[in-house]
Amino acid sequence: MNTATNAAMTLYECLRQTQRQRISDGAVVPILQGCPSDSRQLVLLWPQLGDFDSLEYAWWLQRQADSLHQAGIIVRAVGIGDRASGERFCTYTGFPADCLFVDPTAELHRQLHLYPGLSLKLPGLSPAQTAWLNLLLMCAGIGSPGTLAEVWRGYRGDRQAPQLIADEEIVQAPPLPPLKGSSFRWAGGNGFQRPFELATLRLRNMAEVLSHWKTYVPNAAYLTQRGATFLFTAEGQLLYEHRDRAILGFAAQMSRPLSFLESLPDPSLDSVA
Repeated sequence: MNTATNAAMTLYECLRQTQRQRISDGAVVPILQGCPSDSRQLVLLWPQLGDFDSLEYAWWLQRQADSLHQAGIIVRAVGIGDRASGERFCTYTGFPADCLFVDPTAELHRQLHLYPGLSLKLPGLSPAQTAWLNLLLMCAGIGSPGTLAEVWRGYRGDRQAPQLIADEEIVQAPPLPPLKGSSFRWAGGNGFQRPFELATLRLRNMAEVLSHWKTYVPNAAYLTQRGATFLFTAEGQLLYEHRDRAILGFAAQMSRPLSFLESLPDPSLDSVA
């Protein structure tokens, strides 16, 4: 094996041996337990479960759940929080509770050397206060490349992205009044991400989190921690990885966050050296 292959297998072994609390039943079990032996495994490390990235990623996964199932891809996610965070997250997003695990102190994120976010320190501030300061700076693009551009994309629209809200769907995003999906066509048309469409979904997520802040974020010390995406073959070979470097940077192509799945080799070739 070459160095890259050894590193990938070490990463897979680390994840295979990792145990965390499962949301569905509260049991502490291996996060890859129950994955069929012939299935590819999409392993997601999420920031705080109340983070924009975690909620938006879960939305995309639910949107493409049928495609993932047909491709034989099993999803496992580990987010920062506790079981109450996970239960609220699953209720809101529809993400399956038996596929979500929690890491209250981001231990696995540190073990895998994921980006902890901006880490400026000022004397006299608690860890939570320091995290808040750094989070605000990251939201302004400091130590978080591409965040402001991604925020702006949510307002201006994106013809390279699909339409996000069906015409008959009603979106509740306080303080805005209920909006019907068809109303967005007045901002630009149909069949692509219209102006304000993504921003409205993000506003809905923000309203949800702020309404249940203590549940979603039991410990604010880890607000800046970023996540990662890893896709493995059934044999543990790494097919794809993305390590987040910014808020709203959970994918290489934010217009289509799961587009990396479109270029996968035939599953029958996974075990071929």
